[in-house]
Amino acid sequence: MLKVLFAGTPDVAVPALRELAGDKEHFQVVAVLTRPDAPQGRGRRLMPSPVKEAALDLDIPVLECDPKEPSFITELKATGAEAGAVVAYGKILKEAVLGALPMGWYNLHFSLLPQWRGAAPVQRSVWRGDTITGATVFKITKGMDSGPILAQSTCQIGAHDTSGDILSRLAEDGSHLFASALTAMAEGRILLREQPQGAYEVARKITHEDARIRFDVPVFAVDRQIRACTPEPGAWCMLHPKGSDEGNGKTEGDNSEVSSSAERDMGDTEPFHVLKARPASADDPQVPNGLKPGMLASSKKHVWIGTATAPIELEEVKAQGKKAMRAADWARGARLSADAYAD
Repeated sequence: MLKVLFAGTPDVAVPALRELAGDKEHFQVVAVLTRPDAPQGRGRRLMPSPVKEAALDLDIPVLECDPKEPSFITELKATGAEAGAVVAYGKILKEAVLGALPMGWYNLHFSLLPQWRGAAPVQRSVWRGDTITGATVFKITKGMDSGPILAQSTCQIGAHDTSGDILSRLAEDGSHLFASALTAMAEGRILLREQPQGAYEVARKITHEDARIRFDVPVFAVDRQIRACTPEPGAWCMLHPKGSDEGNGKTEGDNSEVSSSAERDMGDTEPFHVLKARPASADDPQVPNGLKPGMLASSKKHVWIGTATAPIELEEVKAQGKKAMRAADWARGARLSADAYAD
């Protein structure tokens, strides 16, 4: 039986923790390492991480100390762990920590390494338009996500999948891959394979500003951005429900980019979140023609925003201070002017 210290923080790490903890024939999860309770919500109440909640439910001791602290290695060794199992922990482990467990540390990463090393592999994969991604189990070394590989599995990215959809599937499927790979490693039945050398793109974290939707690009790019940023950090734009005196800053026949919101009338401007959307159907006669980038149009059952090519249809939205709702229901109560736009 392999004694494991599990390190993780968000929801996507919970299936792997439960898988290892439930396999009492092969594993003993001696402790869980996660971030300290953090303020959340409007009240800024201190809340435990999803992994901490699962650990407490499983009656597993929880460590919330910083691995950079000098005392951490002493606490780590006191757990009796032989190996570390990491899923979306969120902190870098230094060489001294990596060398403190006799069988090393292993990570479940949500990409087909060596492609998309880094913090947001699924989001970047969706944004790029990849059709296949996957999960990789590898041994953690000094370099970022560059250690030798134990096992991999693949996952299709559907035309309408969000990063949240993909992460949910990978978290569940990857939990079984992780357990199988660690079992084989502990029993000496697996050979580690070095990652090929080369220049690979890093999946840097997507910021709130990255998630601001651009409508001056083709509709396929708008669609990918929205799906990549859903549910986190959330695709958004600035809504101008009354338009502007300049008619969105365009003249007849002008195809230039929509000017920045700082250059326009900011009255009634508000943040606006797009939770679900898809490119408008080319076969639908209701879809408006010639809708300029950022301009809104609606019918009884539909809401569209123009892009550099075809419009994108909004399906679910969340206006400032409102609950999430169907886009058509929102539009009926929003009192949009004829030249309402978003940017």
